[in-house]
Amino acid sequence: MSKFKFVIKRSGAIVPFNEDRIANVIYRAAVSVGGRDKEKASDLAKQVVKLLNETFEEGYKPHVEEIQDIIEKVLIENGHAKVAKEFILYREEAARRRRDDSRHFSKPSEVIPWAKVWRSLDWAVQHNLHTIESANERIRNGEFPHIVHECESLYETQLDTATDLICERASELKMVMVSGPSSSGKTTTTYKLEKRLKKIGMKFVPLIVDNYFFDLELHPKDEFGDYDFETPQALDLEMINEHLRLLAAGEEIKIPYYDFKEGKRYLERTKIQLHENEVLLIDSLHGLFPDFSREIPASQKFKLYLEPLLQMKTPERTYIQWTDIRLIRRMLRDSVHRAYKPEQTLLHWHYVRASEKRNILPYGNSADYIINTSMSFEIPLYRPKLLSSFIEWEKKYKDDPLRIDAYSRAARVRSFLEAIEPVEDDTPVPGDSVLREFIGGSILKY
Repeated sequence: MSKFKFVIKRSGAIVPFNEDRIANVIYRAAVSVGGRDKEKASDLAKQVVKLLNETFEEGYKPHVEEIQDIIEKVLIENGHAKVAKEFILYREEAARRRRDDSRHFSKPSEVIPWAKVWRSLDWAVQHNLHTIESANERIRNGEFPHIVHECESLYETQLDTATDLICERASELKMVMVSGPSSSGKTTTTYKLEKRLKKIGMKFVPLIVDNYFFDLELHPKDEFGDYDFETPQALDLEMINEHLRLLAAGEEIKIPYYDFKEGKRYLERTKIQLHENEVLLIDSLHGLFPDFSREIPASQKFKLYLEPLLQMKTPERTYIQWTDIRLIRRMLRDSVHRAYKPEQTLLHWHYVRASEKRNILPYGNSADYIINTSMSFEIPLYRPKLLSSFIEWEKKYKDDPLRIDAYSRAARVRSFLEAIEPVEDDTPVPGDSVLREFIGGSILKY
């Protein structure tokens, strides 16, 4: 039983002390190195609380860093060296990201695909879509259908280039991986890419990576009841590697089946094998994560990376953040297809962002080709759909120290949605557009 009522966060905010958060932090570190014992994590959390009680006076408000120091101590003293190392590395990475964020103007980020960004910015300037003001001017002039056509043409041209690059290596490839952060447009892109490659004689066998999720009860869960299933460790990476190795060797395997309603995985359900002239097609968040396919030589893999690299400045002279575009996309998609309310997506997004910063974005530049999936016309379509909600969320979470992330995102998105000229009629958007994956109305059979 803790004698503390409050904790001081790095931001200086004072929040209620919660032992469950300590257990959750320990369990996350354990999951990262293959451990999945929630009871042990809970026992270790109790030891951390006991040591906190012995170290500080009653009424003291421990800083989050002081608590993390004691977590390290307890893990090491209990013989959990691997978990302690993972926890220490995570702290160091988080501290480095905070330092980089605080001085982000001093040097370019190594995880941003700068060459692709510069080309995307050049295209936006040429088409007068590089600022919200210039986009608004074109919309008011009745040019929205033309903007849609220009954006769709750019996307299709990139797909053509990816197809050509894959064809050049067709004789040696065993698998094509379509990767990228959440809501970057992987499903539509994979579908269209497969269709192009079939026309030139390539045969594909899809591998649905979601079937390799561990049972839901084994995922970390926070004090709000929200599961973190965004990390690569949510997948059975050992089984994936073994199956990829066997498939590349031409052997038959039985892949598992994951029942999302039950949150449970069933082993050895579906036979799969690569025959002559067949290539495995993989659509996954974590396709570029090194441990995802460590058993497969680079020569046998073509890695495609997707990101909505929109280059559009707001009236405040800052660029719309790509993560905000994907947040909106996922809100719209999940509200229709996964019965997940947009507000739930906002509150869960800090998990999405934390995982992609650590496990997805650092590997984008290792891809064989990058596709910019942003559509300059998507922002005006989002305003009538979600502006009122973002206004409400900004007010709701403004003074909640436990929801600082949700507040800051809501405020930022509200600002640029208010600035863009609204468009309610989406009929100019083609039925096979990557955006239809999110706003609905797609003619594609996913």
